[in-house]
Amino acid sequence: MDMPVIGVEDWLNVWERSARVDIAQSTIASLTFEELQALDGEGGATLRDAIAAEKLNYGWIEGSPAFKEQVASLYTTDIAPNRILQTNGCTGANLNALMAVVRPGDHVIAEWPTYAPLYEIPRALGAEVEYWQIHEELGWHPDIEELERLIRPNTRLICINNASNPIGTVLSAEEIKAIVEIASSVGAYVLSDEVYLPLEDTDDFVSVIDVYDRGIVTNSVSKTYSLPAARIGWVIANDEISQTIRILRDYTMISGGAINDCLATYVLAHRDRVLARNSAIMQKNRAIVEQWVAQQPRVHWTVPKGVSTSYVRFDLPNNLDDETFCLDLLHKRGVLLVPGSRFELPCGARLGYCARSEVLEKGLTLLGEALSELD
Repeated sequence: MDMPVIGVEDWLNVWERSARVDIAQSTIASLTFEELQALDGEGGATLRDAIAAEKLNYGWIEGSPAFKEQVASLYTTDIAPNRILQTNGCTGANLNALMAVVRPGDHVIAEWPTYAPLYEIPRALGAEVEYWQIHEELGWHPDIEELERLIRPNTRLICINNASNPIGTVLSAEEIKAIVEIASSVGAYVLSDEVYLPLEDTDDFVSVIDVYDRGIVTNSVSKTYSLPAARIGWVIANDEISQTIRILRDYTMISGGAINDCLATYVLAHRDRVLARNSAIMQKNRAIVEQWVAQQPRVHWTVPKGVSTSYVRFDLPNNLDDETFCLDLLHKRGVLLVPGSRFELPCGARLGYCARSEVLEKGLTLLGEALSELD
């Protein structure tokens, strides 16, 4: 299997430990262990008791019943536990789901540009991948009419990223239902990576698993729930695809581990507190960035729709590309961004604006200094 590097991951693998000011990540300010313990109102007693009672073995292979119950409660439809399978983050969820669905020679339509595994894995599995492009003039949304033109009788799968990484745009419930209608006309599956849950305008967000029997959803506790350390995600599909994923998991991960399952279950059980915390961080930090952007003639920001990932466009001199600029920013000022070129996007960068506020403010100040030197 010939796999290209994932641009954003390759960049972070090389450079993130060199940063003094990291405003590149797409997690909402990761919880400290102290914050984690405070969620239950008992100083973490329920978490400590749960961990203390665990045998340090593989744990529940597919995820504990308590974990599956918490995941099922995130959706509006009744989802049987056997359709919920624990994975190694959303990355593992996408890998297992795509391996379960895609066959050599299949026609796959993938939203583009976005997180590369959603189109590179199907291509590596032997599918013919066509891009369903997002358009800046449409607010970085795709055009439903273009999807209608791309769909074929033999289309096996449509891949979407809702919300978009790194843009931060969210497909509306109307758009999701239109995608489902087009997919159902040929019996195609729809895989929706939903790791970035919007924290506002939630009435206009719908999970594909709640509206389509051939919907497949992937998610994790890493981004919206601020617990990437647990490395726990999940995939939900119909019975047939879930059974195939169940087999594949034995090849790719076995289990998520007893302690990690405890951590993920605990966070999901107390998600109201986590989401309240994170909504406050998101709103405060978004206002900080909007105020900063208003003072930056070389910056345009597509304001994210209540999710933790975002994208800024740079007006750089013709002889300067975004990767060179971001490297210079890192080496001279210690500030980490991910160049837009690592997502196949125009000149700009992923801005992790949901870092801790003091980190964001320092990073923006230094970024502004670097941009001003271009004038």
